[in-house]
Amino acid sequence: MQKVLFVCTHNSARSQMAEAILRAKYGDFFEVFSAGTNPTQLNPLVMKIMTEIGIDMSNHESKHIELFLDQEVDIVVTVCDSAKENCPFFPGAKHYMHRSFSDPSQFFGSDEEILNNVRLVRNEIVEWIEEEFREIRKDQNSMKLKLNTEKE
Repeated sequence: MQKVLFVCTHNSARSQMAEAILRAKYGDFFEVFSAGTNPTQLNPLVMKIMTEIGIDMSNHESKHIELFLDQEVDIVVTVCDSAKENCPFFPGAKHYMHRSFSDPSQFFGSDEEILNNVRLVRNEIVEWIEEEFREIRKDQNSMKLKLNTEKE
C-alpha cells in the first residue's frame, strides 16, 4: 500500500479534503495523510460540504509537516502554490505531485456564495483525484498481477 501525503499551507481545507476524498475512494490502495507548512484549524465549511458527499471529517485535525519528515512517503502532493514553494524535501519520498486549488479561506460574499465556491473546490479535488489516482491504482494492480504471475 502506497503512503500519500497531501500538503497545503494551513492544512485546513484543500489538503484535508484531498486526504478524505482519496481515503474514501481508494483507501484500500493508499494510506493517506495531510499536513501543513503552517497549520491552523480545520475550516468548518469544509466539514459541512464534505458531509454532503457522505464523508465525515469530524476526526480530522490540522497537522504540521514536521510530523512526517522522518517517515517514508511514496507520494507527496502539494495542493497550493505556497506549499510547493515552502515544502521541505522529504528524504523518503519517491514521487512529488503538484496541483493548485483555490483557497477557500479567501472566498468572500454571502454565506451561500462562499459555500458554493467551497463546493466547487471540493468537486475539482474529487475529479482530479479520480483521474490521477485511478491511474496509479491501476499501475499498482498491474504490478501486483505481474509479481504474482512471476512467482508461479
